Amino acid sequence: MVAAKLVEIVSVENELGEGVIWDATGAAVWWTDIEGSRLYRYSSQDKQLDQWATPERLGSFALVANSDNLICGFASGFAYFNPLSGATQWLRKIEQDNPGTRLNDGRADRQGRFWAGAMVEYGEQGAGALYCLDHQLNVSSPLSGLSISNGLCWSPDGKLMYHTDTPSRRIYRYNFDTDSGAISNQTLLVHTEKGCFPDGATVDAEGYIWSAQWSASQVVRYSPEGAVDFVLALPVSQPTCVSFGGPDLNQLFITSAYQGMDVKARKAEPQAGNLFIFETDIKGIGDPTFKSS
Repeated sequence: MVAAKLVEIVSVENELGEGVIWDATGAAVWWTDIEGSRLYRYSSQDKQLDQWATPERLGSFALVANSDNLICGFASGFAYFNPLSGATQWLRKIEQDNPGTRLNDGRADRQGRFWAGAMVEYGEQGAGALYCLDHQLNVSSPLSGLSISNGLCWSPDGKLMYHTDTPSRRIYRYNFDTDSGAISNQTLLVHTEKGCFPDGATVDAEGYIWSAQWSASQVVRYSPEGAVDFVLALPVSQPTCVSFGGPDLNQLFITSAYQGMDVKARKAEPQAGNLFIFETDIKGIGDPTFKSS
């Protein structure tokens, strides 16, 4: 039986908190408020909260090996961003011919490539795609026809990739070629119930998938075969992303959002938009860094 105890709430009131990752070297958790165009870093050891404005809305990012930069999936494309100096180096603009989309959820894979998927903000649904930025800074797009790309994560050995197009309420599993980054053999893993939308996700050391579920007030742990193993109830209806971290990799960080809530709804959910930290009896896997050649 999985155990999870709420140990801290970081009050940040993010409109759309997302993209949470753990920095083992700096002993800090990082995340973004997409709609607020803000980047956050928090050290629970000394209770230090830092934040920076970003040049565009930041959907997802990863730490970069041997660098102070982050690799970022900004609204309009991929770039290096140094939060301390504010320096931004654009690498590739994405979907410039489709202004109704922006980059959303993403992560580094276990080999150090960076992935981010697009979401449709207006216009034709299914106009988004999933993109991979490889070690040579080349961009490929292995999946298309997406409306809100989300839930990107990998099995412990990196040979399976998980992904969802949130409105479909379906989490898919793919075979993943660790050498090339190619995906194949799409398999339906989970189809969530009506009104329960899978958002950001991560995989623990046992290979189980943890899915933040928008509108459902929960994070669900699924077995590698897609069976519900554990449901973590939350005091907010819109959890957005999850990551394991902490000195022993047994802390679960959960971002949330108040986006779309009216005054009455926000009053009913005073913690909406905050970062939640749970202590669990499950260990996670450290978030990979981006590696360029």
